[in-house]
Amino acid sequence: MRKVAFIGTGGTIASIGKGPLDTVDYGANGVMLQADGILDRFPEVQQVAEVIAVPYRNVPSPQIGWPEWKELVLLCDKVVAETPGLAGIVIGHGTASLEETAYFLSLTLKVPVPVVVVGSQRPASALSTDAGLNLVNAVRVAASEEARGLGALVLLNDEIQAAREVTKTSTGRMQTFRSPDVGVLGHADGDRLAWYRRPLRRLAPETEFDIRRRESLPRVDIAYSHAGADGTAIRAFLAAGAEGIVAAGFAPGFVTPGDAAALAEARARGVTVVQSTRAGSGRVFPSTKLAAMGFIPGDNLNPQKARILLALALTVTRDPAEIARIFAMY
Repeated sequence: MRKVAFIGTGGTIASIGKGPLDTVDYGANGVMLQADGILDRFPEVQQVAEVIAVPYRNVPSPQIGWPEWKELVLLCDKVVAETPGLAGIVIGHGTASLEETAYFLSLTLKVPVPVVVVGSQRPASALSTDAGLNLVNAVRVAASEEARGLGALVLLNDEIQAAREVTKTSTGRMQTFRSPDVGVLGHADGDRLAWYRRPLRRLAPETEFDIRRRESLPRVDIAYSHAGADGTAIRAFLAAGAEGIVAAGFAPGFVTPGDAAALAEARARGVTVVQSTRAGSGRVFPSTKLAAMGFIPGDNLNPQKARILLALALTVTRDPAEIARIFAMY
């Protein structure tokens, strides 16, 4: 059997509620299993691979950010170096920020094995929990040769998704993770993994971003534009030291006059501005207006992922043309 490492970071997939019908307020119980405890609760996972628990720590996913991302990159390095014959890695994660962690890993990992990020919508203790089958399927994907070279992947609800494209679309439904515009890479069906496409954008480990010796990332904030927005939030971000701002604008990529004025102030200070959209789907197109304002189109990245890519881009260049290249390539 192939060997797969499992790193648990907490989240719903690790949570134990007060009973089998506790599917909403289980966090109040305050019980989360470590990686080895999750594997013990779902022993069926050992039927599809030899799964090794890797100690980490449980972190509510809204609290996960740069420190944990760097730790996970380094931990993946360590696990691959110390585990002969390792076929892949699975990372258990809360679904709130799962897509952001997966995308960061998809841009920064340097390991040659597949990395699959998995979560669940119902706690491990719930009646009809999806935690066990999601974990089994994530291990199957991580152990597969077909998953190599696809960057970090996301597995929930039998669906194999690319980290760049997937996003959480529902608070509680099982089919919450969707890839707008492009769809799934494949399915983890009962008989086999059924693959249908490969992502074309540049992916880990073949990327230009290396965060291993960095102590921090450049500060990048997201300004959500809405009717009547007057730029106050943007000016607050500038005062806090933002080096980049992602404008989550109206579709297909506009902001209010007040926000536009504040973003012009940001550009005058040398702050990089990327124009994204709050629509959740579709590209921000290059236009004469954006070029005149000095804004970089965010393509079809949602604001939270555009923020990650911009922060990483700022670690290698401050040239707007180069950052535009990075957004077109990744």
